[in-house]
Amino acid sequence: MDILAKERKVKDLEKQLSELGNSEAVEKIKLEIKRYKEKEMTKLTPWDRVLLARHQLRPTAMDFINYMSQDFIELHGDRLYRDDMSIIGGIGTIEGQVFTIIAQQKGKTLEENLVRNFAMPHPEGYRKALRLMKQAEKFGRPIITIIDTPGAYPGIGAEERGQGQAIAMNLLEMSELTVPVIAVVIGEGGSGGALALGVANKVLMLENAIYSILSPEGYASIIWKDASLAPKAAEVMKLTAYDLAEFSIIDRIIKEPLGGAHFDKEKTYLDTKNAILEEYYKLRKLSPTEIHFQRNNKIRNFGFLQRFNYENLGGIKR
Repeated sequence: MDILAKERKVKDLEKQLSELGNSEAVEKIKLEIKRYKEKEMTKLTPWDRVLLARHQLRPTAMDFINYMSQDFIELHGDRLYRDDMSIIGGIGTIEGQVFTIIAQQKGKTLEENLVRNFAMPHPEGYRKALRLMKQAEKFGRPIITIIDTPGAYPGIGAEERGQGQAIAMNLLEMSELTVPVIAVVIGEGGSGGALALGVANKVLMLENAIYSILSPEGYASIIWKDASLAPKAAEVMKLTAYDLAEFSIIDRIIKEPLGGAHFDKEKTYLDTKNAILEEYYKLRKLSPTEIHFQRNNKIRNFGFLQRFNYENLGGIKR
């Protein structure tokens, strides 16, 4: 039984709860829900986490931005072609500190996803992001990137306008920035489309987010010629937050409520904001040269297996 089937059972129990009114049975069902969540929603497979990362009710980047910064001002366009709606970028204040915030935005309905291109950026989206990063460096503003994409858009038009070059330029230019960069993977982190916003001093990841070279379905299609083997692919791809922490690809896991972020969005927003600020307060003690060196040293050490350090991850265990 996958996590979505378990969630349906919880919803059925909650429906019973709403129909009972005030009675002893209410407390009994509440206790049953609590015990079921603790027993069944704490043992998640990699495929469960893939399903949660893609969950229709999962908070989007704009939800996080609106919670963290009440004065966020969105800026538009790459000054070359057009404004790509799959990437949001702008300036906002969080607890008195001004940040440049750049995020990949999914829609909550089919209509919104069509406008946002299902959070799959075109090259102009990455060029918009880079324009805002260079602006942030000019004015000494720290940068937050929020990653949530299946991958960069693979269409012919995107390729004609230089998709690969746009991503490559982001990787190059982000590695040279002298202001703090904090990346947060909140849902799907797919391929170069995610990495183009992921060259950061600190990479944070929600507990049930994923970050990988491609989708499990794509991996299964290439390796085993069968996309239905995606759950098996998720097992071997090492795409969960815990897997990536072991390889020092990410620096911190942000705990989610039982069942996923959508069960308690407010707490997820708060914990994410606090984690970002904690990492920023550490980074702001460094000089611009040290910021640049720390980021590049981190990138060069990607892939080196290290002992899993629970203390650095806030004591969170699998």
